[in-house]
Amino acid sequence: MENAVSVNRLTVSYGDKPVLWDVNMEIPKGKLAAVIGPNGAGKSTLLKAVLGLIPKVSGDVQFFGEKEIPKNTIGYVPQSESVDWDFPATVSDVVLMGRYGHLGLIKRPRKLDKEIAAHAIELVGMTEYANRQIKELSGGQQQRVFLARALAQQADIYFMDEPFKGVDVQTERAIVQILKNLKEEGKTVIVVHHDLQTVKDYFDWVTLLNVRLVANGEAEKVFDSKNVNQTYNTHILLEGVG
Repeated sequence: MENAVSVNRLTVSYGDKPVLWDVNMEIPKGKLAAVIGPNGAGKSTLLKAVLGLIPKVSGDVQFFGEKEIPKNTIGYVPQSESVDWDFPATVSDVVLMGRYGHLGLIKRPRKLDKEIAAHAIELVGMTEYANRQIKELSGGQQQRVFLARALAQQADIYFMDEPFKGVDVQTERAIVQILKNLKEEGKTVIVVHHDLQTVKDYFDWVTLLNVRLVANGEAEKVFDSKNVNQTYNTHILLEGVG
């Protein structure tokens, strides 16, 4: 099975404090994968280090066996609180930004780019808000917009940092269905996730992390009480989990 992402002995620190320590993990192509662990476990740091957004102390990352990120291969949805929501842009403007990696030297969106952006907006149920300023949207609506921007990239691997945070149940269900559709298309989706009770319903691959890697593999094999309790350093009762 081809790996979409392979991480080898990754260590990241902030000052003298290690945030990730000697992490080895792999995520095969076509998986809908969760990264779970307690607050401060290094989940968001893992995504940023893999994407090259923050420096590594040591280790390397490969995408489809290559160390360089192939152009237009990666889509990224950051945490909502890391976004400047006062930036003067409409929903259409933000989603169209997802097409910039596909533009030529002139960097002027083509008709095709606008059609792809409009379709992405439709997929997340935000067509009626296309001309609305992003600062006027609710938290759930803003999350949908940044998901649409990632979809407009037409990437092969999607990294999403807590896409369900602050959204209502209806929005969460809509996002989950979109992620499952991406998986059906052969895309790889990697999600920082907090709700342990929904892990097996949403994901087929799991990485359990608490600075060090605890487990990485098929959800049915590694998402069990033993690994979860080791990850959270406590005793957690999970319904339907051995």
